[in-house]
Amino acid sequence: MTAETLAPLTGSAPATARAELRALLTLAGPLVGANLLQMAVAAVDVIFVARLGTVELAAATLGVFMFNLLMYSTIGLTTAASPLIAAELGRRKHAVREVRRSFRMALWVGAAAAIVVMIILWNGERLLLLADQDPAVARRSGHFLHIILLGTFPAVAAGVMRTSAAALGRPGWAFGVTGMALAFSIVANWCLVFGNAGFPRLGLEGSALASVLSLSLMAIAYWLILHFDRRLRRYRLFGRWWRSEWSRFREIVRLGLPISLTWMAEGALFGGASLLMGVLGVKEVAAHAVALNIASLTFQVPLGIAQAATIRVGMGYGARNSEWIRRAGRIALAVGTGSMAISALTMWVAPRLLVSAYLDLGNPLNAPVVHLTVSYLAVAAVFQLVDGIQVVAAANLRGLQDTRVPMLVALFGYWVVGFGTAIVLGFRTPLAGVGIWMGLAAGLLVVSILLMWRWSARDRLGLTAAR
Repeated sequence: MTAETLAPLTGSAPATARAELRALLTLAGPLVGANLLQMAVAAVDVIFVARLGTVELAAATLGVFMFNLLMYSTIGLTTAASPLIAAELGRRKHAVREVRRSFRMALWVGAAAAIVVMIILWNGERLLLLADQDPAVARRSGHFLHIILLGTFPAVAAGVMRTSAAALGRPGWAFGVTGMALAFSIVANWCLVFGNAGFPRLGLEGSALASVLSLSLMAIAYWLILHFDRRLRRYRLFGRWWRSEWSRFREIVRLGLPISLTWMAEGALFGGASLLMGVLGVKEVAAHAVALNIASLTFQVPLGIAQAATIRVGMGYGARNSEWIRRAGRIALAVGTGSMAISALTMWVAPRLLVSAYLDLGNPLNAPVVHLTVSYLAVAAVFQLVDGIQVVAAANLRGLQDTRVPMLVALFGYWVVGFGTAIVLGFRTPLAGVGIWMGLAAGLLVVSILLMWRWSARDRLGLTAAR
């Protein structure tokens, strides 16, 4: 790594747009890879449990959805540490004490939120019954949740450590640790679900236990990295971990709660769309699942770029350097939009090729689902661009520690415009499932327009004046 590339990662403003681009890609590359691997980790449980039967598969699917929704919302709460750490490094290259304060209080906030999440998951069976789920499925999902909830603390701790390591210029560890967790999860599920290699056959509960062990391994790995990595250990991030910093605690909650609610609103929107598809029919649900999985995979690229953008813009914000802020945000938007343009073109030109990875195109029984999936991907190709814009624009604003208004924008765009349009087009017009996807696209379009306006007006709104 050249000195010109390294400097922007350690608190100095980049001299050129090319240097800023290299700094962004240096951060984003490993984060994109880690995001893709994390999707694979989340899918491992369902893949192994699918062989246990329909009830067990349904129970695992519901359990994983509940756990992931609440876990990622909690991690979103602690993500506020990223722009705070970035701003501290932008203000002063060796802001060891301030970085440590943000890290420590993020762990405190995450631990407090994890307790609430665990209480909710403990009552998962009751919640699923209230949602009118099949009693047998709800009961088995409740057993699954009673075990996997033990992974909440290590999952949140690993999230805080991953975010902090990336903000401190070590994003590559995220890719390595997640890859290790994926390999471990596959082996653990093979042993515990089916009773291989001398282990007891635990079935669904074995899959939950494998997830807990995998998350714990990730937390331990990050703990070791923060202690022994040459660049990270000088921050002594776990030093005086018991010492309270209530002003920083409140700052993380103030910034992080809107992030958490935004992530939950977006995740719930797509979950709600799945429920709407369920009203239309089984083949619509299957086609929606395939199309959404493809769109989710491509989304991991701009998501990783967005995570890097928060750090880059945050450093410019801390340095009170308007040109750095402008350049970092503009380049991140260009790269994020460009990546989604490629995926949109692929969906438009070769949708059946993408679908063939999930369904046998030669099987006549799959023809209705394939046809629907291709039609959904045609809409997905359109909203790929606006999805990339909105996630990077939100990340740019997060770097400016602006999270409350973007949350309100997301709630309005996703639920008033997006979900409302999906209901109208899906059930009041012949468009059906395509109409639901058009609703999702409409919501994302509105959010992207409003966030881009706010980003463009950042100086006029006083968002670039560091607090």
